[in-house]
Amino acid sequence: MLEAAYEALLMILDPNRLLFMFLGIAIGLTLGVLPGLSGTVGMAILLPFVYGMDPFTGMALLIGMAAVLHTGDTFPSILLGVPGSSGSQATIMDGHPLAEQGESSKALGAAFFVSMIGGVIGGVVLFLSIPIVRPLVLAFGSPELFMLALLGLSMVGILAGKFPIRGVIAGVIGLMLGSVGSAPSTPEYRYTFDSLYLSSGIPLAVFALALFAFPVIIDLLAADRSISKKTEVKGKWFSGVQEAVKHKFLIFRSAVLGAILGFIPGIGGSVVDWVSYGVAKQTVKNSENFGKGDIRGVIAPESSNNAKEGGALIPTLMFGIPGSGTTAILLGGLTLMGLQAGPRLVTTELSLTLSIIWTLIIANVIGAALCILLIKPISKLSFIQANKLMPFLLIIILLGAYQSTTSWGDLLLFVVIGLFGWVMSRLDWPRAPMLIGFVLAASTERYLWISMTRYEYDWLMRPGVIIIGIIIILVLIGGFILNSREKKQEEAQMHHGTNTFKN
Repeated sequence: MLEAAYEALLMILDPNRLLFMFLGIAIGLTLGVLPGLSGTVGMAILLPFVYGMDPFTGMALLIGMAAVLHTGDTFPSILLGVPGSSGSQATIMDGHPLAEQGESSKALGAAFFVSMIGGVIGGVVLFLSIPIVRPLVLAFGSPELFMLALLGLSMVGILAGKFPIRGVIAGVIGLMLGSVGSAPSTPEYRYTFDSLYLSSGIPLAVFALALFAFPVIIDLLAADRSISKKTEVKGKWFSGVQEAVKHKFLIFRSAVLGAILGFIPGIGGSVVDWVSYGVAKQTVKNSENFGKGDIRGVIAPESSNNAKEGGALIPTLMFGIPGSGTTAILLGGLTLMGLQAGPRLVTTELSLTLSIIWTLIIANVIGAALCILLIKPISKLSFIQANKLMPFLLIIILLGAYQSTTSWGDLLLFVVIGLFGWVMSRLDWPRAPMLIGFVLAASTERYLWISMTRYEYDWLMRPGVIIIGIIIILVLIGGFILNSREKKQEEAQMHHGTNTFKN
């Protein structure tokens, strides 16, 4: 297999294929920088061009784009507080507060460095998985997938900070909004109010952009200031790399978690960065600064969302089971080039699979290097006055929302959900749990329905279900302990401050 890997590397280093890989990287970074444009959009744009291409060149183009999208989307998430794509939402939690403190270069440097490491780890995981993944993937039935969806939902309490009950309520509202439209398993329509637009559900891009971008735009315009509250950029990108190196175990752990969640169809995608962020917040020491500008809150999601791409390719290439919209279109690209996902890609077409792994690794390194070179000029965006920057940004965001279904309903829904998100931010209600509930609503309902139809209640005694159930209980207990500890620390600080004032 090592010999085949060497041959695949030589094929990828062919000048013609390298050119197409660079083209894919350029498109991926551009889409990442523009808020709301996802990997699915990029794949859809490139798909017509791979028809008739030789598979090695076509996959260099497609994988080059997909590999770096979650590197480029860090710019809007940190600088603007707007999710560049669905996989960069958790980065906002600490990345944007750092930008407001004038530490954008440091945050971006750390993010790009760990993105590169995460992408490389994702490629290595994909390589190592080839001989062992088949029995593991086949062991996951609908009951285990349902429990994994519940594991994602269990993060809502951790992400709610001081108000876990608010987090649970927000998560439930997200589940309800995620169930709008057709049921995933039965021919029923819910909460559509006889609207044809709502029959297919609320688009994820509209929901995520409205919930996070709209409140930021309103607040910045009302305050009439730039994104950064400081007058200059403090710290160099290299200081962010140094900070990241100090937390090397967190990088490795988050990347491996991202790769593992990525390979589970329907569970990874938009929620992997939230899970990684929640696990980091729960397990690291002195986590009371999470959400206020803790560099570890940038490191964890950024290393996991790039590693996720390697994990997501495992079921896509081995079994033809796409884990996201991006990988679903990738399967279409394979078909256009005369190939079929499945056993062929690990037998007669093994060299193509290995070339995909090499492309994934090389593109991550090149993408991170290009982003680091762009940190200084792009960081200056955070010093432009809101009244000059926001009209342009609003147009980009509205285009990102409108491209979901190209219906006027996208824009109307954007305003309605955006106002709701703004009210939540003013009342200090967490928005992240609502997004998690929304993302996991369809898969949770689908897997529960299949499990009950197939096994009735017998599925509750399956070993995998019990193991994941124990993990969920541990996560909930850990979240409760974490919140209790944070409250005690705040009370102690308040008590200390009161005593100081009296003295």
